[in-house]
Amino acid sequence: MNNWSSHLINGALIVGTAALGLVVVHLIARRVLAWVHTLRRVREARRQQLVTLVQTTQWILVVLLVVSALLMLLSEFGVDITPLLASVGVAGLAVSLGAQSLIKDLIGGILIIIENQYAVGDSIVVGSVSGEVERITLRTTQVRALNGDLYVVPNGEVRVLANQTRDWARVVIDVGVAYEENLDHALSILEEGTAAFARHPAFEPDLLEAPQVLGVHSLGDSAVMVRIVAKTQPGKQWATGRALRKSLLATCEQEGVSLPYPRQEVWVRAVQAEDGRAVEE
Repeated sequence: MNNWSSHLINGALIVGTAALGLVVVHLIARRVLAWVHTLRRVREARRQQLVTLVQTTQWILVVLLVVSALLMLLSEFGVDITPLLASVGVAGLAVSLGAQSLIKDLIGGILIIIENQYAVGDSIVVGSVSGEVERITLRTTQVRALNGDLYVVPNGEVRVLANQTRDWARVVIDVGVAYEENLDHALSILEEGTAAFARHPAFEPDLLEAPQVLGVHSLGDSAVMVRIVAKTQPGKQWATGRALRKSLLATCEQEGVSLPYPRQEVWVRAVQAEDGRAVEE
């Protein structure tokens, strides 16, 4: 009788401790979620990532507490849990061997969310896949390419990543100037054109710094390549680059600066035939 009373008391303590642990986990998760929702400088996509991470962590802790309490109760009432633990260990080993890629994807997803490597709406490049992130789960990332294709990338396969819309971006433009042109004059025209572009009210908000003419970048077959760079808001580099190219083309045409294009020249030589007639060769 005393043994059963002791077992019941110990069992009640185990259940009470587990219940207290569940309450503590629930309260902490609720406080963290409330804190996440009060963050003002966090984008909505990032907020959803943090909420998913908190909910996943809460679920894992609840499962661990419940399973631990059940095992302790069985042990307290004289049930030998050694075979059960051995069976669970074997089953866990078999599952882990058969689901290595799944576990790798889950761990990769957790790290992506914790480190904030990218969020929904970012433009990224992962291997041969590039596009806008539409959805992030713990296992996969869905990327929409420019042509509309939807790529599903396992998070465990994200090794080398390029985030094209984080913090700031840069436009890099190479303008070809004909060898016949006065290079100093062409550079001054390009500098005037980039300065006028930076002052334009339609493009000024997207620029973090005025475009810079760095100078001669390379010597091509038919042109001297001049490099121009501009620092822009994240995600604005493509539209700014298109507008800057159009503006520079108009400026060069207006100022008479020749921008060459690949062409072939054919030379025709006249030779004297045996009968004295001129023959083109």
